[in-house]
Amino acid sequence: MSYGEKEYATIRKKEASYYTERLEEVKKQKIKEKKTIVTTDEMPWELCPQGHIKHLVNEQMETASNTLDICMQQIPAGSRSGKHCHMAEEYMFILEGKGYSLHWDVDFELGDAYYWKAQETPSKWEWERGDSIYIPPNTVHQHFNSDPKNPVRFISAESRMFKYMGLDTLEQFENAPEFDQKNS
Repeated sequence: MSYGEKEYATIRKKEASYYTERLEEVKKQKIKEKKTIVTTDEMPWELCPQGHIKHLVNEQMETASNTLDICMQQIPAGSRSGKHCHMAEEYMFILEGKGYSLHWDVDFELGDAYYWKAQETPSKWEWERGDSIYIPPNTVHQHFNSDPKNPVRFISAESRMFKYMGLDTLEQFENAPEFDQKNS
């Protein structure tokens, strides 16, 4: 049974050069032209709502990495990070110190829009130097330094792919105390 698709599919009312333009864009994005080595002087520190972070690899740093953002975070003795949630999964590696993370799983409903709500009771995950911690996608989380005398430092890696797909979310629910002190 024919629906006349052939007649409609071959009509040329409009021309485009999308594929050719994409080829040109890819040529411009050569990894060789981006930083493959980032020196410590090129890694900026930021006091942000999440706390003290040092950007190791970030989209704005013009590094060769096209899919990852990596930072080092330092939490002062007895303090905590901000509390936030993002669509991308995250991995942390503890460089020094000990503490714990609280994870609030998220219940969601997908209808004409995406609705979600964090569960009331978080799960607690204790960690120390040398541990690796996985944070699932869309999990509300916050990190605590349980040592009253020494800082905690960890490396955190997160994918940018959700951002490129237009699905990125980042919500801050609570600021790190150091950020609030700076801005009060």
